[in-house]
Amino acid sequence: MTTSKETLPTAADSTPHDADLLSSCVHCGLCLEVCPTYKLSGDENNSPRGRLRLWREESEGKLAADTWTDFYTAECVGCLACESACPANVPYGEIFEHVRHEHVSTGRANPGVLLRTAAALASRQSLFNLAMLPARLLRRVGWLPHRFLFRGTPAAIQSTASYARKLMRQRRPTGPRVALLTGCLMESLFREINFATVRVLIENNVQVFIPDGQGCCGAFQEHTGMEGVEPLRKRNQVAFGSQQFDAILSNSSGCGHALGKALPASPPVRDVLSFLGELGPVARPSRSTNAKVYVDLPCHLIHGQKVTGIPPNVLDATGYSWELAPQARDCCGSGGVYNIQKPENSREILARKSAFLNDAAGDPVILATSNHVCMMQWNSARSGGLVKRPYKVKHVIQLLDPDES
Repeated sequence: MTTSKETLPTAADSTPHDADLLSSCVHCGLCLEVCPTYKLSGDENNSPRGRLRLWREESEGKLAADTWTDFYTAECVGCLACESACPANVPYGEIFEHVRHEHVSTGRANPGVLLRTAAALASRQSLFNLAMLPARLLRRVGWLPHRFLFRGTPAAIQSTASYARKLMRQRRPTGPRVALLTGCLMESLFREINFATVRVLIENNVQVFIPDGQGCCGAFQEHTGMEGVEPLRKRNQVAFGSQQFDAILSNSSGCGHALGKALPASPPVRDVLSFLGELGPVARPSRSTNAKVYVDLPCHLIHGQKVTGIPPNVLDATGYSWELAPQARDCCGSGGVYNIQKPENSREILARKSAFLNDAAGDPVILATSNHVCMMQWNSARSGGLVKRPYKVKHVIQLLDPDES
């Protein structure tokens, strides 16, 4: 007999060593079929079921805290595919978040200087924007010193908030009122995606507002187990609670999932493409080229935000011929910062998933998704030599953009 999620204590009200929470796994093994690290290693301990057993036995005193438990904890990508597969509704992601935080706070895990510095910058948006100015300029000219960076046209100085106010005055939409999360990395490095989001929403008669005082959603801290999540959540609660909106939108599924934890009440935190799918988006003219779009579904969209996928009417509205990429629902290996912390594992996961691009039909080939961190990972398949032919990496919202060239 399985246990419903409603009868389980939540990780928010429990410690990672709560006996009921850790014992909620029914050992069916369905999570093994979808776990990227189990598929790589074939090691039971490197699966959600195995990790839950290690954490439970450690909490019960049957297993001493040791480097093996630390190793298998750090191996987890955090993709949450196990939650979608689990018939017992085990809140694995919440448990994992608590365990990871405990390991960092007690010194069992160390995110390192680079990630600690990045987290500190992400929590101070104006400083982060300034620090990333050189990278924005380098992206504009196409000089890309890192495998994760792809060419784009981010505004060097103008913010998304300033741009949205200007476009709202010019176009004066009268439809639903939405607040847009601009994000820390998205705003500081991939700002052109935010601008495209504003243009698409306003073209669809949506009123777009960028609340003052908003900041990082806290996903970065969650991914690394570092301190600082709660202050970021409280800041966003104040910022997004200052006005009445029909919805709060995110154009990055990882950020949307994290913001949803801070803002669980009405109005809902929505994925922008799902929102547009309900409206029925303005369609772009049919493309006369031989271009082909392959659509990948971010883990935190389908497993975190529990969205079934990117709406077909949204993809049709791009005007491109499209299809879901092979293994579209499988993890790409990004995992927030997993590709930095575990680069070998991440590369192998991506290698298996991206191999189809070498022989994919289309000229040009476009890999489209809805998470900027996944976009960085997909770009590394090309720059890192996993895919030998040229292809473009785009956010789906960019394919809907009236200003897209």
